[in-house]
Amino acid sequence: MKKKFGYRVNILLFLLPALFLFISVLIAPIVMSAYYSLFKWKGVGPMTFIGFQNYSDIFTMKTVNAGRTLKNALLLAAFSTVIQLPFALWLALKLAKGIKGERGFLSIYFMPVLISTVVIGQLWIKIYDGDNGLVNVALRAVGLLGEKDMIVWLGDKNIALWAAFVPILWQYVGYHMLLMYAGIKSVPPELSEAAMLDGCTEGQLNRYIIIPYIKPILKVSVIFAVTGSLKSYDLIKVLTNGGPASTTEVPSILMYRQLFLANSYGRGSAIAVLLIALCFAFALLINLAFKGDDTI
Repeated sequence: MKKKFGYRVNILLFLLPALFLFISVLIAPIVMSAYYSLFKWKGVGPMTFIGFQNYSDIFTMKTVNAGRTLKNALLLAAFSTVIQLPFALWLALKLAKGIKGERGFLSIYFMPVLISTVVIGQLWIKIYDGDNGLVNVALRAVGLLGEKDMIVWLGDKNIALWAAFVPILWQYVGYHMLLMYAGIKSVPPELSEAAMLDGCTEGQLNRYIIIPYIKPILKVSVIFAVTGSLKSYDLIKVLTNGGPASTTEVPSILMYRQLFLANSYGRGSAIAVLLIALCFAFALLINLAFKGDDTI
């Protein structure tokens, strides 16, 4: 009994550093944000307790317009799920077949993940440039634009949101592809060989053997894609800063503006708390959707 108690104490001692970091880096800031969200505060000076008024202001004040920012984030999450992930899965399935130059293609597709987001933002600003950007030059070359015509991709309120989505989707395709590729490579060869002996086509093999086998990885990819879209900030900040006329604004941009431009730390903290709650809610929903699908 004494030996067992000492074993448990040793486990606790080994866990304490990680537990301390977890509480100080993750739990404590969330608790502090929840506390500040109940006050009217400019970041300095006295704090005035106002209860849940900051939360109601987020959805009622015209200057905040939380509805549009939430809609933009949900649209990005939807596009990440229905465009980015299927494309990443398709790439992973093709590369896992052992094509020539497999390692090289893996490195190329994963490269955008390694590049700084600021660098990627500047790259796509130049790609979207109205005069000499790659997109407009290509459209002129095929006759879809006149020689002196241009499309201001990041400055037009009707298309800026979709133009800003493209680099975000492009940047993380390689990340999800690598996760799925590793899962496909872990499928026991005997399963695939038995299916092929039974007359399965490549499509049937992917549908009935490989994809069900890697569903735990697919679940992780969906969670990362959705929650990452909801808290997206850096690339949109570089590309459009939420403009034009706030058409590309997402919750993180709105939170930044409330915290550092409007000096409303209470309202900014309320947005942070709502964003955290939204990410947790979607993670739980996705887990429920995949419940019972962890094995084939």
